Amino acid sequence: MEIKQYVSTDYTPLMEVWESAVRATHDFLKPEDFNFFQAAIPNEYLPNLAIYILEDAGIKAFAAVSGTALEMLFVHADVRGKGYGGKLLQFAIAELGIQEVDVNEQNEQAVGFYRKYGFRQVGRLEKDGAGKDYPILQLSL
Repeated sequence: MEIKQYVSTDYTPLMEVWESAVRATHDFLKPEDFNFFQAAIPNEYLPNLAIYILEDAGIKAFAAVSGTALEMLFVHADVRGKGYGGKLLQFAIAELGIQEVDVNEQNEQAVGFYRKYGFRQVGRLEKDGAGKDYPILQLSL
């Protein structure tokens, strides 16, 4: 298992991880919003973030950060519950200084995951960063 910085050749497997993870955990997303984010992630979000991938015979998970904020953490659906997300989150906290994360309120598994690692709710937004009607919980260590 290795964590390393993203390079452009990681793009296709990274987006496969994203799609797999979102389909497994974001059942509340409307199909048109899934399509919106599928186009926006590589074009509007990823170019502005530092991205780290976790490899173990292929890319299993990735995290994207900005300053002390964890902007994304996705684990391929095939390997959920095997410790990859926790390993990547611990790396982000210890090595990258992550202190906060925003998470969809409807994604109860993710909320529980972050709470397990010491994050606590410090705020709530009615809409997500794209202005869509998906409430966001603001969490901090």
